[in-house]
Amino acid sequence: MLKIKLQPTGKRHQRYYRVVIAEDKSKLSGTVVETLGTYNPHLKENKISINMENYQLWVKKGAQPTDTIRKLVEKQQ
Repeated sequence: MLKIKLQPTGKRHQRYYRVVIAEDKSKLSGTVVETLGTYNPHLKENKISINMENYQLWVKKGAQPTDTIRKLVEKQQ
């Protein structure tokens, strides 16, 4: 099953994340089907940027967003 999840990048205490489509059981740095956007928790405004058209397309195809992604997308809309 495909999941929409966060892939950590950056330095240890300065993490930012990519929003990716990946296999459910894959490693955090494993193979990625598609990158949808980025999430930077250190910014005060506009923390997440996602291509919503592709996000909706993947959800319709059956990709399941994680709880964190679901909350972040709801805040953005």
